[in-house]
Amino acid sequence: MALIVQKYGGTSVGDVERISNVAQKVQMSREAGNDVVVVVSAMSGETNRLIDLANQISESPDPREYDVLVSTGEQVTIALLSMALNRLGCPARSYTGSQVHILTDSSHTKARILDIDEAQVRTDLEQGNVVVVAGFQGCDEHGNITTLGRGGSDTTAVALAAALKADECQIYTDVDGVYTTDPRVVSNARRLDRITFEEMLEMASLGSKVLQIRSVEFAGKYNVPLRVLSSFEQGDGTLITYEEENMEQPVISGIAFNRDEAKLTILGVPDQPGVAYRILGPVGKANIEVDMIIQNVAADSTTDFTFTVHRNDHDKARAVLDKVAQDLGAREVKSDNTIVKISVVGVGMRSHAGVASTMFEALANENINIQMISTSEIKISVVVDEKYLELGVRTLHDVFNLEQSPDV
Repeated sequence: MALIVQKYGGTSVGDVERISNVAQKVQMSREAGNDVVVVVSAMSGETNRLIDLANQISESPDPREYDVLVSTGEQVTIALLSMALNRLGCPARSYTGSQVHILTDSSHTKARILDIDEAQVRTDLEQGNVVVVAGFQGCDEHGNITTLGRGGSDTTAVALAAALKADECQIYTDVDGVYTTDPRVVSNARRLDRITFEEMLEMASLGSKVLQIRSVEFAGKYNVPLRVLSSFEQGDGTLITYEEENMEQPVISGIAFNRDEAKLTILGVPDQPGVAYRILGPVGKANIEVDMIIQNVAADSTTDFTFTVHRNDHDKARAVLDKVAQDLGAREVKSDNTIVKISVVGVGMRSHAGVASTMFEALANENINIQMISTSEIKISVVVDEKYLELGVRTLHDVFNLEQSPDV
């Protein structure tokens, strides 16, 4: 008998009919001989409704009371799903995060899970119950309700799976798995049967929205096999697991992209120790996250310093950099909020040379100019003009033959 943790997001439990459909899926898993723990989000739109109510009361709601409010959305879902399961003759018990003793730190609205006391869950499973747990929430050592931030239900599911040593954690979403790239951009993008934790972490950090990055980090740390499945159609989905030595890995597994990029350059900065900190220190203090960085030294002992930020931070970063330029006596500040980042990802890069040259040649053949380059052991990212995003992604998808299964 396997122990499965299943997580259903807001669209999967968006109304009573969909909650009934989820109950049927859970019952099928039970009938297949599995013990099942279910983690659910609030019904789609409910958390936003609650946030809107809070903002109508106060422009800056008290964080503790904010968490008390927004955590109630999941409480509705767990009760309704348990009712639906009981109606099907499948005994179920629901628990909020605090009832199941998901202990977190006290960082309201973005708490981190510290420990889970899974004893009650195990007792219920032994008694033949399905256990339905509210995602996205827990409580701190003082008994205060806390919430885990964006994507918190994924993290709850993975943490429960780790605590229970579950055989698999299944994340049900509105897509049927992880694809080589966004099918809305490349029509022949292929669903991957499996992908490694490393690759999924890179894909998630680079813009793939299928899984929340914290949940992938958690799963990798505790070796919890993750499977992404569709709530609305049958299929095996995509298994996310460790790289196996006997697995024949494709050179490139997928292409990620991020439209929300902006580039800033400070020109003619004195080339001396500490200048990078004098530029990026004020940017960091303004709570602006920096992504890619390039520094070029000129013959006149000055340097040009370029970095990227989220597009929403462009104006704020430009204002900071203008002030820094004055302090440093820099020649000029330039910025561009019409860029995108395209990345190829694959653990097969470790054992295959020439990926970068293939990528750069393919883009050059389409007259796509590369403005910045960043690499890691299993990824290569480039910054290009946003008008070339779809052409660039399609070109790289073709040149690396990602529409074909590696078994072909």
